[in-house]
Amino acid sequence: MEPAALARLLDLPQGEEALRARLGREGHPGLNGALEAYLKRLAAPKAVLKALAALKVGAVVTGQQAGLLGGPALTFYKAHTALSLAGRVGAAGVFWVASQDHDVEEVRHLHLLLDEEVRTLSLPLPPLPSGRIPLAPYREALVAFLGPWAREERVAYALEGQTLSEFFARVLLAFLGERGLIPFDPMAEELAPLFREALERELSDPLASAEAINQEAARIRALGGKPPLGRKPGATNLFLETDARRLLHYSEGSFTDGVRRYSKKELLEILRADPARLTPAAGLRPVLQDLVLPTAGFVVGPNEFRYVAELSRVYALYGLPMPALFLRMQGVVLEPPIRRILERYALDPWAFVDRGEEAFLEAARGALEGFREVESALAHLQKEVEALRERARALEPTLDRPFRRFGARLKGEGERLLKKVLRARLAKDATLLHHLERLKRHLRPFGLPQERVYPFPMYALRHGNALARLQEAPLEGRAVIPL
Repeated sequence: MEPAALARLLDLPQGEEALRARLGREGHPGLNGALEAYLKRLAAPKAVLKALAALKVGAVVTGQQAGLLGGPALTFYKAHTALSLAGRVGAAGVFWVASQDHDVEEVRHLHLLLDEEVRTLSLPLPPLPSGRIPLAPYREALVAFLGPWAREERVAYALEGQTLSEFFARVLLAFLGERGLIPFDPMAEELAPLFREALERELSDPLASAEAINQEAARIRALGGKPPLGRKPGATNLFLETDARRLLHYSEGSFTDGVRRYSKKELLEILRADPARLTPAAGLRPVLQDLVLPTAGFVVGPNEFRYVAELSRVYALYGLPMPALFLRMQGVVLEPPIRRILERYALDPWAFVDRGEEAFLEAARGALEGFREVESALAHLQKEVEALRERARALEPTLDRPFRRFGARLKGEGERLLKKVLRARLAKDATLLHHLERLKRHLRPFGLPQERVYPFPMYALRHGNALARLQEAPLEGRAVIPL
């Protein structure tokens, strides 16, 4: 189910009016002091420290896993939407660094487009939360891969990070700090203690939030939706980090991570000694986030929207209002050579992102010598069949249906043959083939949307106007970012 339909079905809070109605809620009493200490340790720009004052008004929050060099460009698009919304209402834009996630396959690759070649760095990261992975063993490989960019001031500053998540946070500060973006790493030593009280409460009734999720899932199914979250019997919404990060289960007064059992007392002792070792699952994380931050708005992607939509009962369990939900902006960056290719064929960049070669072939029809004649002849044939259908129907009305089916088959077969002609001509036309391959590398690398592969800093390092163009982009919907 699409986010818009789901929002209507569940009557979820959305829009600027809902955002403004949620301003003014207080966050954790120690939030500002802890954030200031964290940001000063990272040598954050003055604009970010100044933005802390806006937390008194509220926060527009977004987040993403700690990918290399900021991860795919959608990270910056989330941040842009959050910052733009925050600016409208006088709130702070906060970026939740998902440092507790241990799915390293999502963050260990860095793809760059250099000299018209897609190059990839894949780091052999251990299966740990990114907040626990030291950057030092991988710094040399990153520097070598980035080449001259590693010496650029902003990148060199980011590479001073001690962990993978700190490297990510520093990238955000380096490229978006002047806009006042506040990174928030829940595993940072200054910030992790803010979650003790909420985690203690979850341990006191460890199945309540899981049951709340299952109840809402049942309601969504009854309404015709497909809830993404669900908790099996005994499963909690908490992970414990030992030699790995494992989901805790609870029964008969004790917990187990599948390896050993823990009493509530033992887990409380772990929590007090190192609060970063107990972390929330997806069904609890946004709520814990909002117990600490004065969240008024939450910017998410389409998939995140679906699971956050399932958490209304968990929010109610903790006595929190659900934040106003916003879908992030989608973006496609057009560097000058790619913009010229698209203009040559009058091809919409989003059409190519969505449909790839098929969209290019349709746009390139006019450039293929002789193709118009074949296309025109087929169209003429279809008109003749339609005229024949009219004459046959006048003679015998029962012939209308078989002639209509014949016309539909002719049209479908004609379109299939036209595509074969297009592809055959494309294979023989070096210029067209070159343009298509170039569009694929830039706009659909690995067959994926550009925003899911290349990091936005790649464009900012190549083009001095990239960050300004991003700031000018709309805060939601699909945006083209010309450089």
